Amino acid sequence: MVLRIRKSLLRKGMYIEAVECADLEFSGRRFLLETDSALHSILASSAEYVLINRAKSNVDCGLPVCRQPDEHVQPTSLRESDQRTRIQHAVSQVTATLRDGFDEIKSGKFDIDRFAPAAMNITASLIASPHVLVEVTRLKTKDEGTYIHSLAVSGLMTGLGHLSDLGEETTRELTIAGLLHDLGKLLIPNAILNKSGQLTDAERHVMRTHPERGYLRLKQHPEVSDLILEICRFHHEALDGSGYPLGLRADRLSLPVRICTVCDVFDALTSVRPYKRAWTSTEALKWMFDRGHLFDRRLVLRLGSLIN
Repeated sequence: MVLRIRKSLLRKGMYIEAVECADLEFSGRRFLLETDSALHSILASSAEYVLINRAKSNVDCGLPVCRQPDEHVQPTSLRESDQRTRIQHAVSQVTATLRDGFDEIKSGKFDIDRFAPAAMNITASLIASPHVLVEVTRLKTKDEGTYIHSLAVSGLMTGLGHLSDLGEETTRELTIAGLLHDLGKLLIPNAILNKSGQLTDAERHVMRTHPERGYLRLKQHPEVSDLILEICRFHHEALDGSGYPLGLRADRLSLPVRICTVCDVFDALTSVRPYKRAWTSTEALKWMFDRGHLFDRRLVLRLGSLIN
């Protein structure tokens, strides 16, 4: 179990997944904190929080210890198999909900409450096993690609919402926003959306209109919150201003938008596409972390701790 704690609560014997600061200040990741010098270096950094792995720590991290398995508890492999089956069932249910909900939105109707059960399913699946949820959603068919991508992004956003201390209400909104962030893709011509090869420059230009299309469609419904609208419109912006549709820079991009951007790109990189192989989680996280001009590195670290 990964915990996000203030650095002032650190002590030797804790296993550190990541320190939320630049590599130049402290580059260590995934190690057991054993020396005073390492502890002092972290305390002297600009980081406010540190991600620790309770299961790998040698000291009590302040939470109740889970009971040991006994003869009445199923073997781990069987529990994981049951867990995978339940998550696969939840993914199927949420996919069906998204398909029906998006069809309604395209026809001019919208009921945001119909997405609440889907959000609860995603949250439960994430809590049960984040890495299984990612694995189950990694392979996407052409017909269900947008729906399952939205589902995967929603689950990852939920996890980062919790790790970023955004509170239950905001995190619930993040879950819904993840489901709806790519709504605009369903308003793109199928010949472009479902093309099996690389897009032409003209087709790429049309595809890049999907955030604005989705935003304008959702904006017609007053029950959609400003947070959801903002995420739908700006999830392809980048910290250095090189994103779209408006080329906003870091100071204009809120934490929820940054969370969606990181989760959206991670899922795209780790998914099979007709023109590319799926990257491993490690490859995707490293690629994103090395591009701090585009992505919030603190969030990339938190995402890594969530799924690994």
